[in-house]
Amino acid sequence: MSVSSDWFRARLTPLILAGCCGLGPSAEAQSRALEPKAALVDDKRIDRIDERDPGAWLAYGRGYDEHRFSPLTQINRETVGDLGLVWSRPIEVRHRLQTSPIVVDGVIYYTDSWSVVFAVDADTGETIWTFDPETRRQYARWSCCGGPMNRGVAVYRGRVYTATFDARLVAVDAATGKKVWDVDTADYPSRVPYTISGAPLPASGKIYIGNSGSEWDHRGYLTAYDADTGEKVWRFFTVPGDPSRPFENPELEQAAKTWSGEWWKLGGGGTVWNSITYDTDLHTVYVGVGNGTPWPRRIRSPGGGDNLFLSSVVALHPDTGRMKWYYQTTPGDNWDYTATQDMVLADMVVDGRERKVLMQAPKNGFFYVLDRRDGKLLRASPFGAMNWATHVDMETGRPVENPDVVWEERPQWILPGNTGAHNWEPMAFDAGRGLAYIPTHDTPFFFALPEDYLETGVYTPRRNRMNLGVATGSYRTRLIEAAGERPEPKGFLKAFDPLTGETVWKVRNRTARIGGVLATGGGLVFQGDGSGFLSAYDSDSGEPLWKFQSYGSIIAPPIAYQVGNTQYVAVAVGARIEYFDVGRMLVFALGGNASLDEPPKRDRVIPRQPAMTASEEQLREGDRLYHQLCASCHGYQARGYRNADLRLMSSAVHEAFQKIVREGLLLDLGMDSFAGDLSMQEAELVRQYIISRANIDRAAAGPP
Repeated sequence: MSVSSDWFRARLTPLILAGCCGLGPSAEAQSRALEPKAALVDDKRIDRIDERDPGAWLAYGRGYDEHRFSPLTQINRETVGDLGLVWSRPIEVRHRLQTSPIVVDGVIYYTDSWSVVFAVDADTGETIWTFDPETRRQYARWSCCGGPMNRGVAVYRGRVYTATFDARLVAVDAATGKKVWDVDTADYPSRVPYTISGAPLPASGKIYIGNSGSEWDHRGYLTAYDADTGEKVWRFFTVPGDPSRPFENPELEQAAKTWSGEWWKLGGGGTVWNSITYDTDLHTVYVGVGNGTPWPRRIRSPGGGDNLFLSSVVALHPDTGRMKWYYQTTPGDNWDYTATQDMVLADMVVDGRERKVLMQAPKNGFFYVLDRRDGKLLRASPFGAMNWATHVDMETGRPVENPDVVWEERPQWILPGNTGAHNWEPMAFDAGRGLAYIPTHDTPFFFALPEDYLETGVYTPRRNRMNLGVATGSYRTRLIEAAGERPEPKGFLKAFDPLTGETVWKVRNRTARIGGVLATGGGLVFQGDGSGFLSAYDSDSGEPLWKFQSYGSIIAPPIAYQVGNTQYVAVAVGARIEYFDVGRMLVFALGGNASLDEPPKRDRVIPRQPAMTASEEQLREGDRLYHQLCASCHGYQARGYRNADLRLMSSAVHEAFQKIVREGLLLDLGMDSFAGDLSMQEAELVRQYIISRANIDRAAAGPP
């Protein structure tokens, strides 16, 4: 059977690969002739948002303090029962929607997964303009976590700034949606392309942005660009490069003394893929630094060392990029414990003294309170389930690792897992109550060293493949089976006191996959989850007061804003694996009576598979290749929880497999050609492995 590209897209894509990586913007989402509005936002307005703009949401965390707290009270504990949907807008790219909207002067700005920017009337939902940066869709394969993503824009001095997934920073006129400038932030040599997932930070006349992809052997950095011209002002590398060459910034000479071996050949990691914020009081930019690569320190830095500035909060001078101080949350990171989670700035009385503090709940499970003048540790309290460490030594500031839980010696389940006790999903902080509301994961990960490394003592990075340095595929499966009971992953919303370390209340989420958090002056906390519900809870007790079924997966954080006399709550809804076509921006207000129809469900029954011709040895090779090249997008053991579930492929898709994998038949959907990585024979071994997994799971499911 000969399968044409056009026929495949028209007939099979909606049925088999819906949600794989999304489609481009629809004709409906193109520019409309509404009255242009300029977004006149500057540092002072962002910093004084509560005084000047109680109804606005001017930056990623609402203001520079990153509280994600709205003082609006129209929607409150007494009225929330009357909250309803007012308008919704489809977002054709449904995959992993993480965008946090910005609302300025009655316009809401948000993005889809491909970094397309939408400017919409925040009151009516009418499109004002749409800007498509034409992100190179083949970059989807370079995602560390299953496809393209974008957490939102920055709005500053009459422009909208978007950081594209293919690592560009683009300035757009806020009134017209026309491109002003476009720069490539990935001007540093690397073996594979850089990507960006986080939102840019506007401050002090500059736009600050980092990069993603530690898992692809990248070296992390933060770059400052002139907001007017796009000219690069400075760059701060977070980990040292080859010590035989001059260091790019002087802090790296000292950092290099904390590394050993030939780490620079493996990249090192330390990408700044999420949290960046600005302190107007101290004129300081704070940067959250990511994990090391490969994950095991034994491989990455075999002689030991803290590996600065991995898993650290780093304070930089905004004008020069020179470091003021740093605090490392996880010295010698061994677990993918990034410190890239959002950072909250506040003025608090700590031990009888007024202090300017920075608070963070990073992946490692400890909640940190730092003096943001000098990085001094004030508090370090556990907020999530953990077994890797027992406590933080307040004298040294270092976590005390649990000597009974050393996964390099005995493969085992570790808590928190690589998703962290808290990941990128933002927390909220209510300064009046003194509580942080944290979306928390109790999700373990089974850590084990790679089989070939244990056999040879040599770790060889593979070209164009993720190099985590941990066991994958059937070898990992056998280890898990031998370990016995598999811990249940859980998700929680926790109200946490940063000073006492007390969990005041907690609510277990319906799924382990959870969304970011919004707190409001109406005594409410809003959060979505993977089951599709957006819920409102009492800020003081955690009592559930309201919920709405979106028929999608809500991992993006909600926001609140006001236009005229009406308060709104908005949230982006992405794909839920059992449904088609559920990408939306949803906006709620009191008295809203719009409704959503339940979308059509996918057929999740695994079909009868083609004949399997591979030997056991060939299946093991297909297993290895699949988990090195395909699993980050299509799921462990081919169970596509993020993108297309390959066990559901039809016979026609099986026949087109070589065209898809090696000839780029679905490049416009983000499925790159792997011709440079897989021969025809190797691609067939991957297909044979998928057939074997489908047969196993079909048999386990029983008759349909």
